Order: sequence, then C-alpha cells, then structure tokens
Amino acid sequence: MAPREPILPRTPRLPDGIRLYAVGDIHGRADLLRSQLAQISADERSYHCRRSAIIFLGDYIDRGPDARGAIDLLLACARTREVIFLKGNHETFIRRFLEIPQSLDEWRHFGGLETLVSYGLRPSLSRNQRDYAELSHGFQKALPPQHLAFFDSLPLSYTCGDFLFVHAGVRPGVALHEQTEADLLWIRDDFLGHSQPFEKFIVHGHTPVGAPDLRLNRVNVDTGAFATGRLSCIAIEGTTIVPLSDIRQWAAGAATREQDADIDLAQENGSARQRVQGRRSL
Repeated sequence: MAPREPILPRTPRLPDGIRLYAVGDIHGRADLLRSQLAQISADERSYHCRRSAIIFLGDYIDRGPDARGAIDLLLACARTREVIFLKGNHETFIRRFLEIPQSLDEWRHFGGLETLVSYGLRPSLSRNQRDYAELSHGFQKALPPQHLAFFDSLPLSYTCGDFLFVHAGVRPGVALHEQTEADLLWIRDDFLGHSQPFEKFIVHGHTPVGAPDLRLNRVNVDTGAFATGRLSCIAIEGTTIVPLSDIRQWAAGAATREQDADIDLAQENGSARQRVQGRRSL
C-alpha cells in the first residue's frame, strides 16, 4: 500500500472584508498606547476596509508608570470604535487584592506597586497586615467604578475565522473549548515549544520577544513595551499578517515610507511561505 500523503492544515483566514488589529501587552505605557492608536488610525486611512476592530491581548497594567492612564485611553477608544479587550494574567490581581489584601505579597513581584501608585496611592514598604488592608481599602476608593467594571468584564479569548486571540497561549493536546483559565493566562514553555498546528491559528502575547514573532501555528505580539519602549501591533486581513511600522519612524511629508513585510500564511509543502509585498505606509 502506498504511504498516505500528510494532511496539510488549511491556510488560516479571516472572513472577507474584515481587518483585525492585535495589540500586544501595554503594561502601563499609556504614552505608547496613544501612539499605537494613532498608528492604527493612519493605517486605516491608507488602506480602507469594510470593517475593522482592535483586539487588545491583555496585561494593560503593572510594571509601567501609567496603568490608570492606559485604562482611561482604552475606555475612550471603546466609545468610538469596535474593540475587544482580553484578560491577561496581570488583570487577575485587581479583584484578588480587593478581596484578599495579603495577595499584595505576590502582586508586588509582578509590578503591582506601580499600578497602585498610578491610582494616587503611596504603598508602604511595610508588610504589616493592617497596612495591606488599609491599602486595599484605599485602592477600592481610588479605583473608578468603570475601571473595576472593565477588569471584571474581560473575556479569556476571542475567535474570528481561523484565528484564536488569547493572552498567553493554549495547552497542546487539549481541545480549545476545554482549555483552563490558568493556561490561557499563564502558559509558556509547553505552548511556545509546540510546533504542530492547533485547531486555530493562535495570536498571543505574554512572553516578550524582540519583534512580532510569526510561526507556523501562532504569532506572538508582545515586545516588552514597559522595558523596551516598543508596543507592537499586527494587522490581519484575509490570510495576511502585517506588522505595523512604528509611527515615530514615518518621515513627515515623505512620498515613500518604510516598507512593512506582508507575511502570507499560505502554506506550501508543509512549510510557511513568506512573501514580501512591499506594502507602503502612505
């Protein structure tokens, strides 16, 4: 009997007429978020599509200096356009600290003190439980109701066409509908080291990389904004992923802009084919 040909995965595709922008981990960098939103608007003006939406992949707070400002910007963005806000592992600390003040012992290791300061609080270096309780109470008073509602409403994932958007990744070998919250928010090595296709093409953040990292089965959009000053965004349309160039690099009034690499996800003979089309930012 002749050997069977391998079954190649179908090229992941979004529905026609839809463009999705996926933004990596913000981590309190309201300044970078403001620039990224302007960049997305400029891209939309240059490349018209029938419908577009921005998907934020979580981790809006902690580590960076202006978590409160970042949330204000996100809420303002939601009032003017279609957006999807996903939950990141850092967002889990908000409700936990309000209910269990002692959880600050863990949250401080993830940049939680910077978030508290951005809301006008002055955390003490003391580990006294009474101080923790007072700080938690102060945070509850300082946290605008719409901010708390935002943190409490975040979904774990979003699916469109052949793409699944999630903060950290998925557990290999587990059906997407059976994934646990812990894995969707925290997984690293088991997911990152998996090279075979998943049920959907995964768009994620959580683990910082130098630039948006495209693989056969996933793309990572987290470029460590709080430390590097680079908040990355990709645009997905049809079968193509476009990493947007930094708006600060655009030459004012120049006729020709820096070229972006259009990465065609069509697969050939079991390997990803990458095609540079020279899309220009006008």
